[in-house]
Amino acid sequence: MALAFEDRQYSLSDLDALADGMATVLDARGVGPGARVAVMSSNRPESVIALRAIWRLGAAAVLLSPAWKQAEVGHAISLTAPSHAVGDNPVLADAMPMLHLDEPITPRRYAGAAVEAGGGDADAVFVFSSGTTGMPKAVRHTHASLAAAVRHWRDALQLSAADRMQVLTPPSHILGLLNIVTSLDTGAWIRLHPRFDIDMMLRHIESDRITIEMAVAPIALALSAHPRLESFDLSSLRYIMWCATPVTESVAHIVTARTGVSWMTAYGASELPVISCNQLDGPRLDTVGKPVPGVDVRIVSLESGEALGQGEAGEIQVRADSVMTGYLPSETTAQAFADGWYRTGDVGYLDAEGWLRITDRAKEMIKVRGFQVAPAEVESVLHGHPAVEDCAVFGVPDAANGEAVVAAVKTRAAVEPDALVALVAERLATYKKPSRIFVVSEIPRLPSGKVLRRVLKERLWTSV
Repeated sequence: MALAFEDRQYSLSDLDALADGMATVLDARGVGPGARVAVMSSNRPESVIALRAIWRLGAAAVLLSPAWKQAEVGHAISLTAPSHAVGDNPVLADAMPMLHLDEPITPRRYAGAAVEAGGGDADAVFVFSSGTTGMPKAVRHTHASLAAAVRHWRDALQLSAADRMQVLTPPSHILGLLNIVTSLDTGAWIRLHPRFDIDMMLRHIESDRITIEMAVAPIALALSAHPRLESFDLSSLRYIMWCATPVTESVAHIVTARTGVSWMTAYGASELPVISCNQLDGPRLDTVGKPVPGVDVRIVSLESGEALGQGEAGEIQVRADSVMTGYLPSETTAQAFADGWYRTGDVGYLDAEGWLRITDRAKEMIKVRGFQVAPAEVESVLHGHPAVEDCAVFGVPDAANGEAVVAAVKTRAAVEPDALVALVAERLATYKKPSRIFVVSEIPRLPSGKVLRRVLKERLWTSV
């Protein structure tokens, strides 16, 4: 068995036969080499089958988030111009004719000429950048770049056919896609979940003997706050992987103390899926690990673009076979590269031993009286307070200082804002302490866990 969903199990041959069946239907509808097919689906076996069917026909999949609304779907369709659609979402069905994944699929052998999808420069998938600063861009990956990303991910995880994983992130997100494709390519076993539920996740770690668990920030927070975490048998886990956002060390340490399970960290982007990973023999949560074999990393000055030495912070730039072909709209591609290096927009440094540390996003750095303040650094201190369940830090214009530091916190117990300000002032330089702290009911995040600081700014702007 290769894949499980609820009470159903599928072997690789089952998936192949069903993919051939769907390819036959799509072929009859006119899907062929070079076509683009929009896919908007919840996490389910049929979404995996659809991907394999699309690739059999030499077409590319345009992966739309199932959380998107009409405006976001319309934007994505206008960017990528898919000719066909497959999914289970009424928003996509309203936008264009859609083959519904609830329609029965007849297993068969595809009678047409299947296209070899193991390599080559043909487009394989279009995924979408996170869009934390505006409408998302479409990221183009070829079969060759996706295959390279799969190799890098397998090596980083030391994944083998003996491993067992569960996927809670949607296949439209690069992490969900990478976990599914890499597991099936390696022969590992995976379980798909239609939605995130912390108790369901923990029950299946226990019953399915899961060996690798992926945790974006909301999942890590849910684990640390779970009142009955110790009651679940998590002994099958080799490690929990923290992905998509910088590690909140206090949260990770709470989970380890309660379960005995250690953590790994990974760093990547939709544009270059795997950049670095903790080595399995020595997880260090204060870094995102060392660059994986096949990926080159350099640090350059934010001002001049000149390469920097060890320990000097600047923009992280990367180069690998797994890098995207480019963006749509295509005119935005050039600014994403510098001399063939992909510009991550992240700020960090490489230490003397080659460990990569991220301090923040270049575009999210707050400049107070000429000093750079990294939101993640302030957030890490606030997360350490027992009353803080979640938080986000951002900057707002300030006449006297250029910008002021503002924090939004979601609390699990009553706490005075002045006490949180004092905590930051005790741990960090004075200019890094928040000028205002707002208690909010929720911290808005993308499914990947990234904080939507722009949304928080808009919500709190009048108050500030």
